[in-house]
Amino acid sequence: MSGTYKKIITLIKKGEIFISDHGYDEMIEDNIFIKDIISNIEDSSLIEDYPDYPKGPCILLLQFDNQKKPIHVVWGIPKGKSSPAVIVTAYRPDPNLWSNDFRRRIK
Repeated sequence: MSGTYKKIITLIKKGEIFISDHGYDEMIEDNIFIKDIISNIEDSSLIEDYPDYPKGPCILLLQFDNQKKPIHVVWGIPKGKSSPAVIVTAYRPDPNLWSNDFRRRIK
């Protein structure tokens, strides 16, 4: 399991969360609610891990809202910091670009 994933889960459980402006805009556009992201974090699956991303380590998670619809959430931790867990973006994955289980890119 990814070290970044573990750190982000811990930060979320402690309530140390920030939503970037871009993340907020994307959540509104795709009708995604923060309560769905947070309340279902235990059921998330790690899709991609970017431990050396220039702005700080980040991960792409597959999560589901309360209606069991898939959501992709990019979580990060600012470079040189240990907190907070930042929602970089969140969106509804396009079924034309992802496998049926939304875990693998197909294009």
